[in-house]
Amino acid sequence: MNFTFLGTGGAFDTDYGNSAALVSFKESTILLDCGFTVYPTLRQHQLTRTLDYIMITHLHNDHTGSLANVLLHCHYYNKGCRPTILYPDDDFRSELYEFLRLQLQKPEKFAEFLPISEMPGITAVDTFGQHAENYQTYAYIFEDSTNRIVYSGDLGQPEALFSHIRSLPPRPTCIYHDITFNEQNTAHTYYKKLIPLVGDYKLYGYHCDPTKNPQDNPFPLVYHQSSLMLAPYQPQYSNPV
Repeated sequence: MNFTFLGTGGAFDTDYGNSAALVSFKESTILLDCGFTVYPTLRQHQLTRTLDYIMITHLHNDHTGSLANVLLHCHYYNKGCRPTILYPDDDFRSELYEFLRLQLQKPEKFAEFLPISEMPGITAVDTFGQHAENYQTYAYIFEDSTNRIVYSGDLGQPEALFSHIRSLPPRPTCIYHDITFNEQNTAHTYYKKLIPLVGDYKLYGYHCDPTKNPQDNPFPLVYHQSSLMLAPYQPQYSNPV
């Protein structure tokens, strides 16, 4: 089980790419979120043909902005590449289908749809209203025989997610959590709010501008971990596939 981040920025931190990751899980590759910088990044590194599954935390543009492009590219340029979209529940499948229908007309032509419950080892945590009022988001938990990795999605209210994590059987746990250094930004978790919650878990911050990282932030940023990053985001690409 391995995470490779394609970007770690927020919606307006375009120099760092939209937050998204490739997850190597049980001999498959999962694209986790697909914001507007993700398609050019996949093209740049010739990774479009490697995708087996796609998971989306929520439908904001910095998490879905190039999803249709990725599916179209796989269909027309990569023979045999037809990603399966894993969805957490039927309501979100309907929302995601309608989102894609407006761009693709017939989404089922370009992707399969499969409930996450059919993928042992992956759990969706419903975080409705904890990023934006009355807005649906999900966190995801990946587990193998020895380790657990938590991906927060976007959360301004992290308490329920940590309560859920603490309710799980003990296991080495790494948490990738969206983070903000602006206390007025209630859509994401202010870093000081995480300090009493994190306990013994290893936590890395993402979805932020790393140049604004304060000296008293105790959490390492994904952006600074070369082992977690595909490469620094570059807005230009030259490879045709």
